[in-house]
Amino acid sequence: MSKVALFGAAGVIGQSIAVALAHQGRPYRVVGRSEASLRKTFGADPLAEVATWNPDSPASVLAAAEGTETLIYLVGVNYWQFELHPELMRKTLDGAVAAGVKHLILIGTIYPYGRAQSNPVREDHPREPHTFKGRMRKAQEDLLMQAHTDGRIRTTVLRLPDFYGPGVETSLLHRAALAAVNGGSADVLGPLDKPHEFVFVPDVGPVVARLINTPAAFGKILHLAGAGATTQRSLILEMERQTGRKLKLRVAGKTMLRLMGLFNPFMREMVEMNYLMTDPLIMDDSALRLLIGPIQKTPYAEGIRQILAAVPRTQVLATTTA
Repeated sequence: MSKVALFGAAGVIGQSIAVALAHQGRPYRVVGRSEASLRKTFGADPLAEVATWNPDSPASVLAAAEGTETLIYLVGVNYWQFELHPELMRKTLDGAVAAGVKHLILIGTIYPYGRAQSNPVREDHPREPHTFKGRMRKAQEDLLMQAHTDGRIRTTVLRLPDFYGPGVETSLLHRAALAAVNGGSADVLGPLDKPHEFVFVPDVGPVVARLINTPAAFGKILHLAGAGATTQRSLILEMERQTGRKLKLRVAGKTMLRLMGLFNPFMREMVEMNYLMTDPLIMDDSALRLLIGPIQKTPYAEGIRQILAAVPRTQVLATTTA
């Protein structure tokens, strides 16, 4: 089988994809800046090859991509450095093309759409981002799809909604899960009763592994939706049901985010994206299902059970931070 390279592999989505590739018996390469981190995460898998890269060095990008047929792009940046997304994509594309990589899959987000004009949102929804982060993600996608149009490399984008899962500390639900298991109060982003969706991280890897072997997937932008529309309140109530513990919540809206942003750059950057909490955007992934067939989606109750089981038991949380 041809080798797959996971650029930005150390995150939770990269780990999910690696597990799916290993289940297929497919050799893969994990690429990141820290060799120690990669070896800690993937070193026990004999199918995994560890490689480091420096995206500012064309020779380094070329070496990281060389000898692989498919590159899966998961490279993240600090939330306050989204201007890096297009340039990192440009450098990766140039290196991948020079290395003879045939396919590139970008794991994308819903940011390029801007506010939903209707729900559920299909792939033909206008891309009209009104935020800086959305414009940077759109520019990233445009570079990728133009490379496909130009015949340089075959590409596709798989867009995901917010995600959650065992050990996913960046999830909107993470602090609530900590409090559900260990007590204390949890900071959450409001409002809690607006429709929202989450994709369960372990469900992502098998989908990506199938896309690699689906020639018709390339040249497209595709959606992988969550297990249906829900609300944060519903999932928090499920945590309470499963643990028997009533949660104490501190709900932060846009005004509170602005205040917190005076001292925390991450919170400051969350302000412009708060529209995703107030203006629901629910994805339609019927095109993906038509392309690859039925998709396993973990029900929310089971996802919550697995999250709670993975939370370390510690002392009661006196305070939490977002």
